Amino acid sequence: MTAGRALLLLAVIVGCGGGSSDSASSAGSGEVRPVMDRAEVKRSQDACKAYVDKACECAKTVPAAKSACDAAHALPDAIRVALEVAASPDSTAHDAKQTQRFVRDTVAECIQNTAKLPAMGCAP
Repeated sequence: MTAGRALLLLAVIVGCGGGSSDSASSAGSGEVRPVMDRAEVKRSQDACKAYVDKACECAKTVPAAKSACDAAHALPDAIRVALEVAASPDSTAHDAKQTQRFVRDTVAECIQNTAKLPAMGCAP
């Protein structure tokens, strides 16, 4: 998934969960929004920051890595926005679960892309 598609997916998730009937039923049901563990949030942010750093460092000497560097910058932003949506008091429990899944999928993408860098000619 490209970074642009990741941000688009997040926008769709947020847009689909924003209906007033969902908010009312969730608020009225007393459903508790799940919260991501701080350690998991930190690991998520660190994994994507490491990918950005490695991809952009590699792009300085490997032209093929430039597009990876350019796209990588959107991933930490996507995680930040998703965490803000999940933590928002306006988000339903369903919204929070979806955005947390999005964070985990984005982190998996960062890790997988980091593993692909050596094949581009980047240092491991």
